[in-house]
Amino acid sequence: MAQKKPTVTLKDIAEQTGYSINTVSRALRDKADIADATRQKIKKVAAEMGHVNNMLAASLRLGYTNTVAVILGDISNPHFAIMMKEIEVHARGYGYNSILYNTNEDEALELEAIRSALNKNVDGIIICPAQKTRENLKYLESTGVPFVLIGRRDEAYSYVVCNDEMGGFLATAALISAGHKDILLLHGAMYISSARERLAGYRRAYAQSGLKVPERLIREVPVTANGCSAVLEQLKEEEITFTAIFAFSDMLAWEAWSCLMRRDVRVPQDCSLIGFDHIQSRLNLPFSLTSVSSYKGRMSTAAVDFLVRQMQGNSAKEQLVIDTALAVGQTVMTL
Repeated sequence: MAQKKPTVTLKDIAEQTGYSINTVSRALRDKADIADATRQKIKKVAAEMGHVNNMLAASLRLGYTNTVAVILGDISNPHFAIMMKEIEVHARGYGYNSILYNTNEDEALELEAIRSALNKNVDGIIICPAQKTRENLKYLESTGVPFVLIGRRDEAYSYVVCNDEMGGFLATAALISAGHKDILLLHGAMYISSARERLAGYRRAYAQSGLKVPERLIREVPVTANGCSAVLEQLKEEEITFTAIFAFSDMLAWEAWSCLMRRDVRVPQDCSLIGFDHIQSRLNLPFSLTSVSSYKGRMSTAAVDFLVRQMQGNSAKEQLVIDTALAVGQTVMTL
């Protein structure tokens, strides 16, 4: 059995480089009072000697880890993947590393993620909460660890969201302006703040147009996808028709589009379609979905800014709502 190599200490590096232990420690932590040439020399020698910075020990000694946790609902959704990248890059600019947790919109998994993050002694948390109950957020609040909500809101806490009600209104109004009266709304569970607000925007667009809201066409689907087919099948069995779909997310819009294609229903010739998130702002795809832009980058960087201010001692609650806009693609046809 191979012998375990001895741990390389700061003292070992100090003896090898001729600098004091304090200088070596500060250089390895990128402190600004150490000249760049000195930092690079010490880091080079440390790497050659096989030194591994013990972050756990440092966190226990210093009280911080320069690490933030990001807890999201469904990282298979490009919307969340794009947000994570923006958060990671912006946080790194502040000197923080990021740890990602996926909850699959499950409250139990969300609680596990929160506890795991706390066990890693993270300095703060950005979370898109599942929202079935408020218990996980109350628990997180009780720990005293700074946190910011992203994408969904709870007025008791700091958050950054897009204007979901405006987005729901813009999408529905665009379809009504194109001559559609029977618009199928595929929306998320009502305990999700963004789903409630997009539904409110849908209703407002109908009210302002003087049309009656088609209650039979408001259908709830799981936001993690795989629910559109059942809804479309049920509508077919009930002989309820529609000429357009407004989906809670681009992922659900794409799923609905696939279901329609299997039934030889053409988009937009036979059915117009609008999604939410404007994922194609970051992805080159061979089709152009009309979608509501939620300005993912602005939400992500603002959430990091809020969190950093909290971690630096700002106790003020900060809340930001970013206006949405309709990104016109090729999936809406005028009747």
